[in-house]
This record gives sequence, C-alpha cells and structure tokens, in this order.
Amino acid sequence: MENNKTTAILNDLLNITNDRLEGYEKVEGKIWEMNHSLQNDYEHMTSQTKVMKTELINMIKERGADANDSGSFSGALHRAWIDLKNSFLVGGLEHSTLENVVFGENAAIQAYQEALDSGDLDEASKDTVTDHLKKIKDACREFKAKLDNSEDDQLPA
Repeated sequence: MENNKTTAILNDLLNITNDRLEGYEKVEGKIWEMNHSLQNDYEHMTSQTKVMKTELINMIKERGADANDSGSFSGALHRAWIDLKNSFLVGGLEHSTLENVVFGENAAIQAYQEALDSGDLDEASKDTVTDHLKKIKDACREFKAKLDNSEDDQLPA
C-alpha cells in the first residue's frame, strides 16, 4: 500500500466533505423560517462535518502531503442544479431541500465506502474513515426520516 494512494483517497474525501459543507451552507436560511426544528439538525451536521474536515486535513499532513482543501467539480455542478431547480419551485421547498440533502449524503456514503473498499488506506486512516462513514449514514437516516415525514404532510387528507 502506497502513502500516495492513501493521501489521494483522503484528499478525495476532503473534497467531498467540503462539498457537504458548501451544500449545508446553501440550505441555511432557506427553510429556517418554515421549520425552525431543522435548524438545530443542520447546525449539528455542519459542526460534525467541520470536525471531520479537520481530521482529514490532519491525516493528510501527517502523511507528508498537501491537503487539497476545495470542493469537487461534480459537487459544484450539483449545487448549481439545485439552485436552478429551487428558483422555479413554487411550493415544497422544505421537501425539495430534504431530498437534496439525502441525495448528497448518499453520494458521500458511496464515496466513503469505495475508499474503504479500495484497500489503499492504512489502518489509522481506515479507522477514521469508518467513523466518518458511520456519522454520514446516521445523518442520512435522520434526514431520510424527516423527508418521509414531509412526504406524509404533503398527502391529501
């Protein structure tokens, strides 16, 4: 296993983590007026993701590499699509936002799982990435449940 492969994978996960943070920041203020209870959930997820980002940067630096502290092109493209879609959205902003969060979390889960499955992570990295993956899965389940509840609220009585 090469250190370069490990740091490349960690940098990819750092890009995804930055995409998550940028996505959360776009959500802020969009639905708080309608649903204040979601604000605490997003703030918790944002704070947890910032810790994950710091851990990834530290692991990359500990391995003698430079951290690529940016987002990905696909993440930027996805956020632009969401902005365009939401500009035409008449109702259901909360539901649409939750769909986008779940979509993004599922993409992060897939990337983290692929990183673990690659076999290119050293033990310390594998432990941290496994912990991050668990947190992302927990967040995804939580927001999927909120999405399911918002779907129930939209059904006719």
